[in-house]
Amino acid sequence: MRQIRKKAWLLVLLSAVLQILSFPLPGLYVLSWISIAPLLVALLHARSPETLQLDASQKSLPARPWQGFLLGYACGVLWYLGTCYWVFDTMHQYGGLSIPVGLLVLLLFALYLGLYHGLFGLLVSLLARQDSENRLALLAAPFLWVAVELARTRISGFPWDLLGITQVDNIPLTRIATLTGVYGLSFEILLVNVAFAAAFVVHRSRRKTLLLASLAAMLLLQAGRWLSLPAIPADHTAVLLQQNLPEAQTEAWTDEHTQEILQEFTSLSLNPPSPLAHRPDLIVWPESPAPFQTNDRAFREPVSNLARQAEVWLVVGAIGVDNPQTVFNSASLVSPTGEWDGRYSKIHLVPFGEYVPLASVFSFAGGLTQAVGNFTRGTSRAPLQAGDTKLGIFICYESIFPNEVRQLVAQGAEVLVNISNDGWYGDSGAWAQHLNQARMRAVENSRWLLRDTNTGLTASIDPYGRVVARLERNTRAALAAPYALTKVTTFYSEHGDWFAYLCAIISAGALIVRFTPHRKTEP
Repeated sequence: MRQIRKKAWLLVLLSAVLQILSFPLPGLYVLSWISIAPLLVALLHARSPETLQLDASQKSLPARPWQGFLLGYACGVLWYLGTCYWVFDTMHQYGGLSIPVGLLVLLLFALYLGLYHGLFGLLVSLLARQDSENRLALLAAPFLWVAVELARTRISGFPWDLLGITQVDNIPLTRIATLTGVYGLSFEILLVNVAFAAAFVVHRSRRKTLLLASLAAMLLLQAGRWLSLPAIPADHTAVLLQQNLPEAQTEAWTDEHTQEILQEFTSLSLNPPSPLAHRPDLIVWPESPAPFQTNDRAFREPVSNLARQAEVWLVVGAIGVDNPQTVFNSASLVSPTGEWDGRYSKIHLVPFGEYVPLASVFSFAGGLTQAVGNFTRGTSRAPLQAGDTKLGIFICYESIFPNEVRQLVAQGAEVLVNISNDGWYGDSGAWAQHLNQARMRAVENSRWLLRDTNTGLTASIDPYGRVVARLERNTRAALAAPYALTKVTTFYSEHGDWFAYLCAIISAGALIVRFTPHRKTEP
């Protein structure tokens, strides 16, 4: 049995590096069009021929299924280590884990999620044949990739940086996402990657033609990134408070200190640096590391007073407390009369951040959970009714789940509000990765998005995913954020992940075709 060629491993390494560079930071988005092609070539040219009886032009063979899994798995592990390196800093700096244990957590994280790249490699290898140009494997690759992204979203619950996110600034191309969600963009990117890979897999006589066609497609599709579209009118204004509170605050949260902070937040909310032409329609406070609790009168009264003084609706991130044993990561809605009218409690909690799954097994991660809180899941995604306006609120990392955010719009949300505490990421590239994923939710649902964060980036995002107003990171300030209300829903908002499921069905069909015996008909 021939071993995997050294060249295949080098191609896997190249693919992992290109995928890392395609996301912030540095965010060389154009590389996404070629980032998977080296992996595909590695899978389809993984081995040297075992005999000399093959066609002279066939100098290599596709990977066996276990080899395909191994190649894909190595690529995935490297990609996660290079893109989600911030997991170490979060667990070490804020979770209280030692450096060796923090590195071990990052490695285990990458080893687990790398299984999805491994699955992709396995499936491509199953479709490959040893005596052909592997057209079926190449044609099926975009469907397989999207099916695996769907599995990553629904099974592992961590669809961080799906491939289509790289094109969030490509407004003409992102129109696809209003129909298919981000998965349609991933599919489009894989099509171009397949074309590039095919140039190195099919007969050499067609290589130049395929390379030129692939390059033309890449340039044409990427060109949309530089098209300028007119601004979308906005007739409402929200004041978004960026608290800029440290995650590991050294001073004690005494009653006196808490009241000083609340007074400063109130002043900023009432007097944002940019003067308002009229009274704001909404004030938003972010998810916060402060011990603000909804059952604490010392917190409730200043917030109610702010709402009464401003005479507007207020959304405020705080710990929702029903009883000492039942606490939620919540966003509370306060009316202009100071009444606490509603609350959205986060449904999709962060494992090892807001709760510990299988706590007896993973007790070593309890430090981070203790720092954040052992939260209970919310139960409803219904928009909150602020007067005549329906607010679709989601908290922090819920923004990376396309189907969960679109449910808010399907239930009537006219504007999306995302409160987050991105301070856990420090100054790594994670805050920019998180921002781009939230922007894609605005695109998919054609909604304005008010994104209010503790340390930044706080922004108003239009339905094209463009940041139209922003606060710089790591500053304490308030932003006058324009937005508008929308009632029209996109096809994706109404029908969800239909395209991704279709890709999964087609992938299954391709596997059935590949392994169905074909009888030869007698003349």
